[in-house]
Amino acid sequence: MNTPPAPASAAATPLFAAAKKVYARSVTGLFAKWRWALVWFTQIIFFGLPWLTWGGRPAVWLDLEGRRFYVFSLILYPQDVIYLTAILIISAMALFLFTAVAGRQWCGYACPQTVYTEIYMWMERLAEGERNARMKLDAAPMSARKLGRKLAKQALWIAFALWCGITLVGYFTPIRELLTSLAHGTPGPWETFWVFFYAFATYGNAGHMREQVCKYMCPYARFQSAMFDKDTLIVTYDAARGEPRGARAKKADYKAQGLGECINCTLCVQVCPVGIDIRNGLQYECISCAACIDACDSVMDKMGYPRGLIRYSTENGVANGWSRQQLLRRVLRPRVLVYTAILAAVTIALLASIALRTPFKVDIVRDRAALARIVAGGRIENIYRVQIMNAAEAAHTFTLQAQGLPGLEVAAGRTVEVPAAQAKWVSVRLQTPYDAAAPGAHPVTLRISAPQLGEVTEKTIFMLPR
Repeated sequence: MNTPPAPASAAATPLFAAAKKVYARSVTGLFAKWRWALVWFTQIIFFGLPWLTWGGRPAVWLDLEGRRFYVFSLILYPQDVIYLTAILIISAMALFLFTAVAGRQWCGYACPQTVYTEIYMWMERLAEGERNARMKLDAAPMSARKLGRKLAKQALWIAFALWCGITLVGYFTPIRELLTSLAHGTPGPWETFWVFFYAFATYGNAGHMREQVCKYMCPYARFQSAMFDKDTLIVTYDAARGEPRGARAKKADYKAQGLGECINCTLCVQVCPVGIDIRNGLQYECISCAACIDACDSVMDKMGYPRGLIRYSTENGVANGWSRQQLLRRVLRPRVLVYTAILAAVTIALLASIALRTPFKVDIVRDRAALARIVAGGRIENIYRVQIMNAAEAAHTFTLQAQGLPGLEVAAGRTVEVPAAQAKWVSVRLQTPYDAAAPGAHPVTLRISAPQLGEVTEKTIFMLPR
């Protein structure tokens, strides 16, 4: 029995469609200048911080081996993980707030994927030329010229990616030591792994995957709609002005021809780094980079039409024809106020905690081998293990005092010297008269102080035998 052939339309439908390469055209304008200003700002910080020194050490140093983080004069220990939690909460709330007010402008201007893609596209244009030249080069058969341009581009990409990897590792291993070890071919295995891993990630994401990362890998693109409403600032196309679109002569009366102001030049599509047509409405792929606004404004200027056919606005603003002042009045809505209140509260709490933070910490552990013992003079002694973590940049001598029972005193270990940015365990013996209190467990307080650092109190238990 012969099987009937499948319909032509079904047979022609592929299971998987490969992504079409986006050849983004370069654009100039106000928002392009802002994007490059953010590129310079973020990269000066990223590449510059590892080279700064503070008190003979890197100003920002995440010393995993020593279990401490240095941020200028601030030294953080693993016990300070609450600060990292607060920073993550602040980052999340700031992102939510900014998205509710201004959409995905973080993605369009400051996201590392956008920043590095902008840098990689600049290097690509440097090696291969503008959009049309790149398209012709890719379509042409292999030749010495094509091979040379492709190799030049890859050399630029790889060199920049490696420097990014070295810089990242420079936050964990002092960058001068790292470069010396790399020059002598003696870097550690972890340094080697992370340099090449981050270089590979930068090269792959910014050089080859580009908009695919924003479309398919970044979760932000998927849940951003939960933070949008009709008063969120987005890149919009004013269809009432632009439609019906069509080509025309510059001096033609387009209204008499029944046309809108969009001349259908498609420049807004050609400059889009994710390859969408903003004239089709808001799409989740849009990263609000405003490249289409710059392109459209330049066309409007040439045609003698008012700017703003594509502009930053809101759904309500476009639908109702609101002015900038009317848009600003809608900023302080309930969602924005809630995000702002939470962000302000967590930020103030973090800053206050850092400002009031004592630059040393104390941990007390009872010696469980002997809960209590009788020593000379008929006194009862308990032994404790005390860890003093000196987070200051200089060595300090700490004095220990005890209170909570009559006659309670520190019999040994009354003063402890701890080097700068170090932690030290000491054995501390507390003694009290035999008849100071009834048998059992009694709460006592250990006071640890240093002249220039302040005082810390820790509570523990003193055992009196029956």
